[in-house]
Amino acid sequence: MRRKFLLSVLGTDLVALGIAMLLGSALTFGELVPWQATRADQNVWPMLGLLTGGALLGSYASVRMWAQGAPRPSYGRALAIVAMTAAFTATGIAFGRPSYWSRTYLVTTIGIWLIGALLHRYVRRRRPWAEKLLIITAEKGLVEDLRDADHTEVLEVYDPAGEPPTEPTGEATLVADLRPVMSDRMAQFVSSWNLAGYPVRALSTVYEEYTGRLPMVHLTEGWELSAPVGRNEYAGFKRGIDIVLVLATSPLWLFLAACIWIAVRMDSPGAAIYRQKRIGLNSEEFTLYKFRTMVADAEKDGPQFASVNDTRLTKVGRFLRRFRADEIPQLWNVLKGDVSLVGPRPERPVFTDRFEASIPFYSYRHLVRPGVTGWAQVNFGYADNERDTVEKLTYDLYYVKHMSPWLDLSILGRSMWTVLSGFGAK
Repeated sequence: MRRKFLLSVLGTDLVALGIAMLLGSALTFGELVPWQATRADQNVWPMLGLLTGGALLGSYASVRMWAQGAPRPSYGRALAIVAMTAAFTATGIAFGRPSYWSRTYLVTTIGIWLIGALLHRYVRRRRPWAEKLLIITAEKGLVEDLRDADHTEVLEVYDPAGEPPTEPTGEATLVADLRPVMSDRMAQFVSSWNLAGYPVRALSTVYEEYTGRLPMVHLTEGWELSAPVGRNEYAGFKRGIDIVLVLATSPLWLFLAACIWIAVRMDSPGAAIYRQKRIGLNSEEFTLYKFRTMVADAEKDGPQFASVNDTRLTKVGRFLRRFRADEIPQLWNVLKGDVSLVGPRPERPVFTDRFEASIPFYSYRHLVRPGVTGWAQVNFGYADNERDTVEKLTYDLYYVKHMSPWLDLSILGRSMWTVLSGFGAK
């Protein structure tokens, strides 16, 4: 069903692009077919090929950015696909130097295509894609999370040690919890369902796909050895990407940093840059730099969790946190190698020691380099108690297990939306 959905979206996007090419030609050249509007010595096909190639590349990148998650008719992904297509086409024209191209035609076509891509996603969102699930498990918490997830419809839940359904329940995916021992009749039902050609999937896999979290009750010591987290090829490649991106954007963030430094100093007494010890890769301690967002004596009563409506925030500090601008000095930490642009947020030693003693698997978040932003930040936000920390850890461990350039692109895209809009800050 997932594959069918993705192919349907891709096909509709390509149809929308084809229509945009025709309408763009009619508006720009007065001819519905673009190659009929050019002279014999002009070749319009390279320009059209770049548009098509860019659309396929953007669609592929978008699918990969879904990582293990469930596909959704997202407006943001439509914008990303169109933007990547425009960038690919512009780059191809700049370096390929085709015999003919039209700026007006390209802009018009891209604009019409964007409207079409957004429109068909609007229609899909009116009737959202959902997978029907029959779940065999005794873990009520995981079932409730799946009920609350987007694009799932939990039809029935069965006890692994109990009796199976007497009649098939329509077309659905059977989701089996493989940890508990099943009754003979339930095990026979699962086997028969699979032999009949109906889909059977593991509960842990389905849970990760639809929630973007790892089911803590399904983790056992050594789970991380099943996938070389933090030790794959991307881990080293990622470090180079971080340096290039930070250096390439340095004129912008250095200018913003200078303006913010002045604003912080004028707003309240105290240093503009706040230094704090954090725990990073392989549990090593380092100094993290941020713009100060709280009053100078914010921790006179000892270390405390930060919260969304923290009374210790200054006026400028509240603004900086809304747009995450207080984290700009961490780009220096990125250049030093203390943190990455994307990864689990580094925690303070006093809290790390407490959590490692009370929360199983907490230390596994240190298998990868911490980040300025991360999967937990864009999905959960602040954790101001131990219970929230456990919830946040399920997102961090999901990132540790599934770390990839596509997942990083997704996180950076959502973080950029927060920075530019101020909405969804967590």
